[in-house]
Amino acid sequence: MQLADPNLLKTASYINGQWVQEGESLAVINPASNACIARVAQGDATLAISAVETASAAYPAWAATSAAERSFILRRWFELVMQHQDDLARIMTAEQGKPFSEAKGEIAYGASFIEWFAEEAKRVYGDTIPGPSADKRISTIRQPIGVVAAITPWNFPNSMITRKVAPALAAGCTIVLRPANETPLSALALAELAERAGVPPGVFNVIVGADAIGIGEVLTSHPDVAKFSFTGSTRVGRSLIAQCASTVKKVSMELGGNAPFIVFEDADLDAAVEGAIASKFRNAGQTCVCANRFLVHDKVHDAFVEKFARRVKQLHVAQGMAPDSQIGPMIDTSAAQRIHTWVQQAIREGAEPIVGGDYHSAGDAFYQPTVLTQVTNTMDIARQEIFGPVAPVIRFSSDQEAVALANATEYGLAAYFYTQNIKRAQHVAEQLAFGMVGINDGIISNAAAPFGGVKQSGMGREGSRYGLDEYTEIKYLCLGGL
Repeated sequence: MQLADPNLLKTASYINGQWVQEGESLAVINPASNACIARVAQGDATLAISAVETASAAYPAWAATSAAERSFILRRWFELVMQHQDDLARIMTAEQGKPFSEAKGEIAYGASFIEWFAEEAKRVYGDTIPGPSADKRISTIRQPIGVVAAITPWNFPNSMITRKVAPALAAGCTIVLRPANETPLSALALAELAERAGVPPGVFNVIVGADAIGIGEVLTSHPDVAKFSFTGSTRVGRSLIAQCASTVKKVSMELGGNAPFIVFEDADLDAAVEGAIASKFRNAGQTCVCANRFLVHDKVHDAFVEKFARRVKQLHVAQGMAPDSQIGPMIDTSAAQRIHTWVQQAIREGAEPIVGGDYHSAGDAFYQPTVLTQVTNTMDIARQEIFGPVAPVIRFSSDQEAVALANATEYGLAAYFYTQNIKRAQHVAEQLAFGMVGINDGIISNAAAPFGGVKQSGMGREGSRYGLDEYTEIKYLCLGGL
């Protein structure tokens, strides 16, 4: 990494405004080359306790700052992130693998949440409620919930952080963040810029460490933590929710997904193909909201597959800093192996690989963009969250069948469909059991919209005006004797 600002490359946990260098080092690996790009000093459960206590001590002063002051600091943080967009993208590409152009896009996307909540900080409103009698006045105020703990994943190592940290800081909360072991450098660079923006010591803390169980237990069970936020798998999320129950914490969870992408017979096929490419192959398919199953009407199945396969064949697979890279590596070789196992199992069960279906020559962590037809909704490739560049295509013959196939999953994060019939659009959108629905659009996430799922895809919302609700409590005030 050739950084314009080398000070953005930090290799230690950030606690109370200090870079903590104690502890064994954790290797950060470039998934494209399998080379070690940095070693980060590891924290442990003891350091996690210290981080929570630090955040607890810093909370009263931060909560007492004016909304305008918090807004100003967040705005400055946003500006610094955008000023260092290229460096932050280089760090991300090196540790996560996604193409540099895509990494730059994520930096801008992540920064948009800081900008949004810088503005929303000044709009934490209460209410005046008509009292039950002439001598009483009722009102409500919203106050910060307290210390927040958050655990974020490796697939979006910038924006998954800003979606949690920005609203927490805007509301007046302090926060302890544990980023994924695979991508700690992006989190630490954000902390460096937050400090430069004026975030006081102890308000934003980052702990890096391989002891996921020990650190996680502290963040979910410490009595000083009032709110816990997690993005990751449903399996891990269930365990963390159970751990939070002992201290009755407020929790928000953004968990697994199995997004259907439905193409009705009246769809604009060219638009559907472009939407499918954008949704499925962004970050090499390693996104929780990417299309996981393609449900295509019998009448347009062959035409859609032909157009879709042609576009998929054009995708260029290469390491992230290659100028023409469109698909980077999986996060590691085991991820590529898992995908290949599912693809080969599907082929044995009758699926047909129209494009791809094997490892890519670029390296052990790379997988060919793949399109499978003759897939059924009972195959593992359709039931599991693929998290890779594989598109299984399933036929359907009626609206009712499409909705039933789409809803036949324990997950409910995102769904997509293409149609030119406004009546169908409204009815299908209402019937899909998902928290987010893209209608004739394959990329739906933005800072102004509430991001989150239903069923076992989680609870709570990130972004939008609802995002601050996760970090505030409503207090009811009753003034009597008037």
